[in-house]
Amino acid sequence: MAQDLLDKGAIIQRDKTTYAIAPHVPGGIITDFNMLRRIADVAEKYGAQAVKLTSAERFALVGLRPEDLDEVWKELGLSPGAAIGLCVRSVKICPGTTFCRLAVQDAVGVGLKLDGKYHGKILPYKFKMGVSGCPNNCSESSIKDLGLVGMQSGWRVLAGGFVSGLKPRLADVIATGLNDEQAMDLIDRVVGWFAQAGKSKRLGKVIDEIGYEKFMDELGLKPLS
Repeated sequence: MAQDLLDKGAIIQRDKTTYAIAPHVPGGIITDFNMLRRIADVAEKYGAQAVKLTSAERFALVGLRPEDLDEVWKELGLSPGAAIGLCVRSVKICPGTTFCRLAVQDAVGVGLKLDGKYHGKILPYKFKMGVSGCPNNCSESSIKDLGLVGMQSGWRVLAGGFVSGLKPRLADVIATGLNDEQAMDLIDRVVGWFAQAGKSKRLGKVIDEIGYEKFMDELGLKPLS
């Protein structure tokens, strides 16, 4: 039976014969508008069934033939998004203070740094991040493995959220009032801790397994609840 093609960033579709690919677009921000034209041209040329906007702020070209995948990637001139595999899948970013009048923190600046550092990083299980520039939480940071929410006093950091499966979990608040550098440092510590834990399950499930207090203690943090 046909399988996902990890080396080509291709996901097998329901028909078991065609594939979807999702080029990496950091933060879903496009300033080179020719990229949009290339995506449309390539999708049309190779008979894609659709171009789907994904929840990870990407364009998925759906319904491609396996024999066309190499040429599709070549003509797109883009790298695959980490849509499959045991790794940091995505860093979802809101418009932040770069664009949004409501934002109080630089979600784009911090989010793109996180994307550059962690996107595709191999981990024991799939891992998602979200960066929201204000409490409106447009990047759904509270349902990500790691999330930042901008407050007037700095970043609120959350860990352990997910919505997959039958028992979704809201993330725990693990720190508040952090500046950009402090937030980046804490995220690095959490990612490193998760890598060392080596558990083949979502971060939130690992936290539930060992307990919130122990998780915080191992990160050198005081419980906030």
